Formats: sequence, structure tokens, C-alpha cells
Amino acid sequence: MNGIRGLQSRFLRLAVPNILSNLMVPLASAIDVALLGHLADVRDLAGVALATVLFDVFLWGFGFLRMATTGLTAQARGRRDPDAERTIALRAVAIAVTAGVAILVLQWPLREAGFLALQGTAELEVAARAYFDARIWGAPFVLLNYAWLGWLLGRERSGQALVMSMVGHGTNIVLDVAFIAGLGWGAAGAGAATALSQVAMTAVALRLVAPALPWSAVRRVLPRLSDRRALGGFFSLGRDITIRTLLLVGVFAVFTNIAAAMGTVTLAATAVLRQVVMLAAWFVDGFAFAVESLVGVFAGENDREALHRTLRVAMAWGVGTSTIVAVACVLFPRALLGLLVDHVDVMDRMVEIVLWLVPVLVFSAPAYVYDGFFLGLTAGATLRRAMIVSTLGGFVPLAAVAVTTGDVHWLWAALSTFMLARTWTLGRQVAGHLRTVDR
Repeated sequence: MNGIRGLQSRFLRLAVPNILSNLMVPLASAIDVALLGHLADVRDLAGVALATVLFDVFLWGFGFLRMATTGLTAQARGRRDPDAERTIALRAVAIAVTAGVAILVLQWPLREAGFLALQGTAELEVAARAYFDARIWGAPFVLLNYAWLGWLLGRERSGQALVMSMVGHGTNIVLDVAFIAGLGWGAAGAGAATALSQVAMTAVALRLVAPALPWSAVRRVLPRLSDRRALGGFFSLGRDITIRTLLLVGVFAVFTNIAAAMGTVTLAATAVLRQVVMLAAWFVDGFAFAVESLVGVFAGENDREALHRTLRVAMAWGVGTSTIVAVACVLFPRALLGLLVDHVDVMDRMVEIVLWLVPVLVFSAPAYVYDGFFLGLTAGATLRRAMIVSTLGGFVPLAAVAVTTGDVHWLWAALSTFMLARTWTLGRQVAGHLRTVDR
């Protein structure tokens, strides 16, 4: 019992700052939606929802900079190897800078190819392009923040990650109000606010990590950055995580794109409900991030029992939290969702489909916790295989029915089945990985 209590205390010390940090993301996004949703023209809201799909694909494709860095750093911490921790940080930062500059150089073909693939109307595309053109300049800083956040989480520095998030997303909120409500810049204002907030976040990160990266230590580990075996292992893990992440964001991109083809009202309603899904996801991810940190450390220590206890504690918190969010939205849809949008037709459409939040949120919570478990183990291949099966077997069949029928309920059924498949495919792999730990 003392072991469980001690672990739960350590888990919550990590999870609570993670949750507060994560909730800044949907809060800033929700304020985007609320400010744009109360403009006279709903096209700004729908246009931002459409362009956000592109950033989900372009930027979250590099999500491995956060996820791989956390697991590898935590395992190095478990082995008591601080120089390995520093090497992992510098390697991730070098990759982030290179990729960020490449995105800026290639922004025009990325934008044109992206909008060619989406299905928004010409009016929506005007607002979407304005958002894209403003936000794209923050891309290098987004990738740098992935790397620094991953390193801080791997070192169990959730409090510092919270400071980064509060400054970055707090800046986003203030600039949202100034640019959208004050200057009337609409979708372009939302994009500019997001880009500048990432710059502020990077500046804070550099201040926070500087004490742990003295020049003498950095100079000592610099030769390790080109180690072929370590670099190959990082990119191999990054490849698996990238495939997993692109499939995940691809599902949401297709989900949003299908909703766009069903009309502006359905797209706007889906965008608001998706904010609820993402809110719950970021909340549960606070627990999952704590799992990554602890599982990585315990894997480095070869402590099988601690791994098992961590998973049990996180699952109880994750599923319970997600269920509460779903039930609240179903019981009080107009009161809660009305905070985000006041268009009657959009609200009526949301009420028609709000019940789908229950299976989506309840089925997704265990999947996110399992993600944290396997990321802490740096078991990228397991995540990749599970996501491929879940996408092709869980989402695609019912999404095809939604396209054929034009029925939004089939679309939400596809997302529900996808989340259930993720939980099943990952859950069945846990026992095998636990058996590989020495004690």
C-alpha cells in the first residue's frame, strides 16, 4: 500500500503541472474559437478550423521531437547518466532548427498542396489562407518548444514545463484579444497571435534550461551528437512515432475535411465539438505525460512492478476524468457549448450530435494512457503498428459510409470506433512488454 501511495503522490506531482500546462493549449484555442465565433461572419471560424488541419499535419509530424526526447531522457535519468540527458537535448534541438527552417523555405508549396487537398469553399479558403500565412512564421519555434518540453518532462521538471506553457499560451490569449477583438484582424489575427506566442515560449525555455546546460558540459557532449548508432536509434524511434502521429492527425484531418464537405454549419459545429474532444485529450495527456516520465525512469531502473503500478494509477485518473467531461457536455450542452459560439444553427447542429462525445471520450482515454506507457518505453514500433490497424480497421470503413451518405452521425461513429480500436490494439501489447523488464 505504501508503494501505491508513494507512487500516486509522485505521479500527481508530475501530472497536475502537466494538466495545467496542457489545458493552456485548448484554452487558447477555445478563446480563438470564442472570439471568431462571435464575429458577424462565421467564415473566419470555419476558415481557421480548416487551416488548422494543415498545421496539425505539418507540425505534429515532428511531434517525435517531444515524445522521443521525453522517453530517452527519462531512461537516461533512470540510468543516472546526466551527459546522456544533455546529448539527447542537443540532438533534438539541432533537428528542430533544421526542420523549422526547411518549413519556412518550403511554405509556399506546402500551403498550395495543403489547400488543394482540402474541401473548403472559396470564401472559407480566403480566411484559411490568411491564418496560414500569419501562423507559418512560428513553425521553427514550435519545433524548438517540442524539444525543450520533451527534455523537461523526461527530467521530471513538470513545473518548468508549466511555466513555458503559461507564458506561451498566456501571450497567445492576450494577442488574440488584441488582434481579433481590438484590431479586427479576424483569421489573420488568430494566426499572428499563435506564431508570436511560440516565440515567447522559446525565449522562456532557453532561460529555464540554461542552468542544466553549462558550456563545459555542452562542449563535453558535442562529439556525441554525431554518434551514428545513437542518431540512427533516435531517427528510427522518430520514424515510428511520426507514422503513428501522422496517422492520428490524419484521421482528425479527414474527419474535419469530411465535415467541411457537409456544409459550413456542420463544419463549424464539428469544430466546436472537436475543441471539447481536444480539451479532454489534453487533460488526459497530462496523466499520460506523467506516465512517460515515470515509465522511462522505471525502465532505466528495470523496475517491472513500478511500471505496472504506474499504469494502473494513470488509467484510473484518465478514464475517470474523460467520463466526467463527456457526461457534463451531454447533460448541459447549450450552457457549456454556448460559451464558444452563439450562432443558433450551429448550436442546433451540435445538440443533434453531442451524444457522440461519450464513446469518443471514454474510448480515447485508455488509448492516451497507453501512448504514454509505450512512449516511456520508447516502443515506437508498437505504437506504429497499433495506429495502422486502428486507422484502417477502425476509422476508414465508417468514414467511407459517412462520405457516401453525407450523414454526420456516421462520421462520429467512425471516430468512436477508431478510439476503441486504439485502446484494444495497445492494451493487448502491455503484458508482453512488461515481461521484458528484468525485475
